[in-house]
Amino acid sequence: MPMSSETVITVENLEKSYRLYSRPFDRVREAFSLSRHSFHTNFQALSGISFEIKKGETVGLIGPNGSGKSTLLEILCGTLTPTRGTVKVEGKIGGLLELGAGFNPEFTGRENVYLNGSIFGFSREVIDNKIDDIETFADIGDFVDRPVKTYSSGMYVRLAFAAMIGLDPDILVIDEALAVGDVRFQRKCYRHFQALQSAGTTILFVSHAVDLIRTHCNRAIQLDQGKIVSIGLPKKVVQAYLESMFLKGNPGVAAVNELNVVPGESRKTEKTPHVVQRSYNPDEHRWGDGRAKIVSYSITADGVEEPLVYARGASVELRMQVHFFESLGSPIYGLTIRTLDGVSVFGANTRSRHLVVKSLCAGDETEIVFKFQLNVLPGDYFISLGIADDDQQNDQVAVDRRYDMLHLTVKGGPDDFGFAEMHMIISESG
Repeated sequence: MPMSSETVITVENLEKSYRLYSRPFDRVREAFSLSRHSFHTNFQALSGISFEIKKGETVGLIGPNGSGKSTLLEILCGTLTPTRGTVKVEGKIGGLLELGAGFNPEFTGRENVYLNGSIFGFSREVIDNKIDDIETFADIGDFVDRPVKTYSSGMYVRLAFAAMIGLDPDILVIDEALAVGDVRFQRKCYRHFQALQSAGTTILFVSHAVDLIRTHCNRAIQLDQGKIVSIGLPKKVVQAYLESMFLKGNPGVAAVNELNVVPGESRKTEKTPHVVQRSYNPDEHRWGDGRAKIVSYSITADGVEEPLVYARGASVELRMQVHFFESLGSPIYGLTIRTLDGVSVFGANTRSRHLVVKSLCAGDETEIVFKFQLNVLPGDYFISLGIADDDQQNDQVAVDRRYDMLHLTVKGGPDDFGFAEMHMIISESG
């Protein structure tokens, strides 16, 4: 992802507020009130937003629904006016906000491409030069010259996506619009997204898919209740976001590392020392409600304990020891393997495997054993371990999650590429 020191987006002290009226007539009452009585309440959608984005950066925007993400993107695209603050954008900006927003159902697809482009400031000449590429990318055939009201939903999103990314803007703003259409079209969208990154296009996009944020972004911004709560490396911001979402869903609960004492039990929560364990990652990220705790682990590969490097295809046995501070009726135990840049290679837990595990009480201990073949290509991998509580409604309440707890270096085999070992044989016949 080529980047430069040139700043292309500057946002300073941005705010956006709305007047909310209980009834439509209250607007009239307020307008003609001799006493200047207020009949509205203010809703602060954005407050004190400041950041800069460099040319060629890909920045992910993450946060719960209603946190102000879409409002911020609309202001950057110029389709919404801020209440106060300044926004400076250098270069042509293209926005994939709500797919098809601004399309006229009576116009043909071709006419809507020109309409959509003009809304974002692209000249007719620019669109003329790109229209063939846009038609090819959308791949809707003769329907491009028919009114969009006759389109299927699939054709509609294809054209809407192609209409913007096909214009090759200097800055591309995307609001949850990468995964559109059928899976083959989605793959084409991702390829074009990566091509734009390679070409130095500045990209700002919203997604609830945290793996996308981790793998495609140089930086990430977390919004909550209209404010920036964290900004920085994607991995750290995603961790902060996941933890905040857990705490919101479990009010009154602190993260594991912040807990001190549970009534009737002493609960020490300093990081479990693993100084003699080569695989332990001291930069792990840990969170949960603390009703149980992963107190230790052991790992062997092909019968060797804690090897310096792990052979490609090695038979691994990972044991984790768990202590319970409170009763858990339906505990879930799991493991996830990720790459250095946070891509999930594999994950499984006792619920996904439909395994029945014991209910345990305060003071109980148990050991969970994971056995697997390390069928991955050479590289660095991180293993996360976790305990959750099954609330019987298809949700998992985090009890002790230890992200990137173990670091493994895998070596051996030919110089293949990717993540998975497919045991491929290549031969020539004839």
